[in-house]
Amino acid sequence: MAKGEGKVVAQNKKARHDYTIVDTLEAGMVLTGTEIKSVRAARINLKDGFAQVKNGEVWLSNVHIAPYEEGNIWNQEPERRRKTFAS
Repeated sequence: MAKGEGKVVAQNKKARHDYTIVDTLEAGMVLTGTEIKSVRAARINLKDGFAQVKNGEVWLSNVHIAPYEEGNIWNQEPERRRKTFAS
């Protein structure tokens, strides 16, 4: 699959309903292996998520990525802060 193509696995429809979105920016998230498997299975919830800029970096908070069922000790905290990056 070429870069920039693919299916949308999560959207925050409530944010578009509650707020006026003036500008958007597409960015990636730094994820671990088990988090990637959960996101591919669409086990992600953006409902209460928000981004913060700290020290020139953008961090995503309150985004719930369900633990991967077969991940055992490798699973991360479901609502940990995650670093983002623009491509």
